[in-house]
Amino acid sequence: MNSSKRVLFLVEVAILSAFAYVLDIIPFLSIKFWAQGGSVSLAMIPVFIVAYRWGLKGGLLSGVLFGLYQVAFGQAYILTPIQGILDYGVAFTVLGFAGLFAGRVQQSLKERNKIQFIWNVSAGILLGCTLRFFAHYFAGVAFFESAVDGMGIYLYSFLYNISYLLPCFILNAIVIGFLFYKQPRLLVLKTAAIN
Repeated sequence: MNSSKRVLFLVEVAILSAFAYVLDIIPFLSIKFWAQGGSVSLAMIPVFIVAYRWGLKGGLLSGVLFGLYQVAFGQAYILTPIQGILDYGVAFTVLGFAGLFAGRVQQSLKERNKIQFIWNVSAGILLGCTLRFFAHYFAGVAFFESAVDGMGIYLYSFLYNISYLLPCFILNAIVIGFLFYKQPRLLVLKTAAIN
């Protein structure tokens, strides 16, 4: 990668990761479900944009920065080291695995194959959200010693995390699909994506 492309890569990752954080803290753009964390918002969209523009490396870097911004600026809800690492280090980083679909998303958009485009965008977002779910799920199991009366910790952590991540997946897939389909130049780089 030449130096101008590397600079563009780093600038885009830094700016879009910060934008993800800003989207997460603006009250009217985020529906908070639980006091301990978990909201339906547009905050993951910038991470997915990076992942689809720059591939896996860009997506993972953007995700880890998004998680670090939450810790650095005091938005993180951390009670134990394991829970903190899973909820903020791992959960946001794995969103970047959507970048595995970058080539397919770009190709289907280039060919104007709407069905393949929607499938590839949704599959990448589903992969990222599913991996994020597992990180939060295991953090919940590690953190909560007891759950709601009559409900085991495994079921509680599952219901807690699915209650906001499923709507998040649906919202992000719709918005990203619409955004890229209407503004395909958001995906176009002057040279090939980094893999």
